[in-house]
Amino acid sequence: MTLGNIRTFRVAAADLNGQMRGKRLPRSAFDKLAEGSVRMPLSVLNVDVWGADIKDSPLVFDSGDADGVMMPTERGPVPLPWLDTPSALVPMEMFHDTGMPFLGDPRHALRAVLERYAEKGWTVNAGIEMEFYLVDDSGPVLNPPENPQSGRPLSGNAILSLRQLDAFDGFISAVYEACEDMDIPAQSTISEAGLGQFEIDLEHREALRAADDAWLFKALIKGMARKFDMAGTFMAKPHLDEAGTGMHVHFSVMDRQGNNIFDNGGPEGTAFLHNAVAGCLEALPASTLVFAPHGPSYDRFVEDSHAPTGACWAYENRTAALRIPGGSNKARRIEHRVAGGDNNPYLALAAILGAALIGIEDGMVAPPPISGNAYELDLPQLKPDWTSAIAAFEKDPMIARIFPKALIKNYVLTKRQEQERLAELPVEQHWKTYLEAV
Repeated sequence: MTLGNIRTFRVAAADLNGQMRGKRLPRSAFDKLAEGSVRMPLSVLNVDVWGADIKDSPLVFDSGDADGVMMPTERGPVPLPWLDTPSALVPMEMFHDTGMPFLGDPRHALRAVLERYAEKGWTVNAGIEMEFYLVDDSGPVLNPPENPQSGRPLSGNAILSLRQLDAFDGFISAVYEACEDMDIPAQSTISEAGLGQFEIDLEHREALRAADDAWLFKALIKGMARKFDMAGTFMAKPHLDEAGTGMHVHFSVMDRQGNNIFDNGGPEGTAFLHNAVAGCLEALPASTLVFAPHGPSYDRFVEDSHAPTGACWAYENRTAALRIPGGSNKARRIEHRVAGGDNNPYLALAAILGAALIGIEDGMVAPPPISGNAYELDLPQLKPDWTSAIAAFEKDPMIARIFPKALIKNYVLTKRQEQERLAELPVEQHWKTYLEAV
């Protein structure tokens, strides 16, 4: 899109928690964006979930918290349909004055992984299932939203209920219209297992653009929910007695001729697929921090809840961490089911795709696929809590092959700072921190 009659617009990049950090600018500044006219402190992308600077950050304070240069991404401006005043957002990335990417920018981390695929002549396509809750946050605790038709709070689970989809038709229709305006490829919508929980699938696209879609979609849901007098949230477990919120990533890899390197003409997939599965499984424990980045994220890892707790894979089995869906051989792909909805999509895809590539490069051998209920098997486990997840991410050799050393250190510092501050807050108040921040 062009700005048209829009008089002001926003520029923003994703910080380590996936929050949008940026500025509001006049229309006259738009034509100068590509010249690097927007400058912001490097620290702005490396703050904690409350927006506070990270103590002793090596990415920031070794340089005296210098300014970085913000440059527009390939996306270009997108409208923000949930705002009353016509507005647009220009997604940005952070660079140093030298033109080098700022290593604290999570989008650069994903781009670096995808460049390693490109060196082999490969392109990664990804489709993302986005689960979220609609909630009533007007009281001291979170409650299910009112049914727009009856005016009464939701009181029963409605998995795959068309009746519940129809009840929220105004909101869902507005989301689809906004997705079309923003070029977010929304596909099917379902009513999920939790009270007020929904899932909208985003169509497969080149992986960097798919991550952009997920990042923008989260902002869209939160903004549009407010227009309908609700809150939209991607918290991993907004209601402790309801289903958790996941972000499932489907991905395949295409060669220069447009062939899927996971497709061998049959349901089992190629050796490359098995290598990629092995890499993802090997990296799962140390990647837990990326897939569950916040203290309350760990409430989601409950047995028999379709939130994987063990490192395993299977064909057409939703209790497994990695699932190989059925369907057309040409669409053979891996579904990575571990990430919570509260993650940063850029870091999550970097962790998943980086691990898969290491599995291929190292010729890793996957264990046999499981059958039956994964929760009943003796499997290598994800990290069970925030403390152990931080420690594993900090020291793991596979993580060091996926992410820059400086980003690893800063992410660990960020999470430890958040852990200390969260411990000072009453548990019953934690949702106020995360409701719309994640």
